[in-house]
Amino acid sequence: MDKKRLFAGIILFGSLWGFSEVIIGSMISEAGFPSGELMTGFFAVPLLILSRFIYKRPGIQFGMGLVAGTLRIFNPFIGCQICSAIAIMAEGALFELIFTGFSIDLEDLKSLTMQSSIGVFSAYVIFVGGYIVTQILTPIVAGSGFYFENLIVFMPRILSAGILPALIATFSVPLIISVKKLDISIKDKIYYPTTMGISICCWIAVICCWVVFRL
Repeated sequence: MDKKRLFAGIILFGSLWGFSEVIIGSMISEAGFPSGELMTGFFAVPLLILSRFIYKRPGIQFGMGLVAGTLRIFNPFIGCQICSAIAIMAEGALFELIFTGFSIDLEDLKSLTMQSSIGVFSAYVIFVGGYIVTQILTPIVAGSGFYFENLIVFMPRILSAGILPALIATFSVPLIISVKKLDISIKDKIYYPTTMGISICCWIAVICCWVVFRL
């Protein structure tokens, strides 16, 4: 698969991830549910794994995190834009570290038990790791400074928060793996307009909401 197709895939899946975080994540948060945990379990991890199946190249998921995190900055609704963007970017990077560092081949996950296990492990590590990175980098970016003792105080909460996305991933990951035979064999004249069209729509929708809510 050539680099242009891979780049288009990064933009597409990153935009879908960012769009879901802004629109769906904000709706979940407004309803009083833990949006970060639910978004990681239902959207982030499945999208990361699906893109891994389709493109079968390292680096894609890190790029997705950068795109999604950038789009998340334009969230017009609620929450901390910077900390959420950092968390998303960290999740993409951590996914790369797990699957590339440990040379995990999703094609080898034949049994439901193995699929659920990798779902639990990846979702927990990605969410907790992203949470920790956010707690470290957000005060630094904001200029208030990072204090290690503040992180220690929050660690029990951070570690326990990772349980929900891990539980969700026990079924969301096997579900997404069930479509692993999906193959990007679309001709270029259809592939590029489709991926770019969907990506542009995601960005336009979020930015338009951002402009409207800022007026």
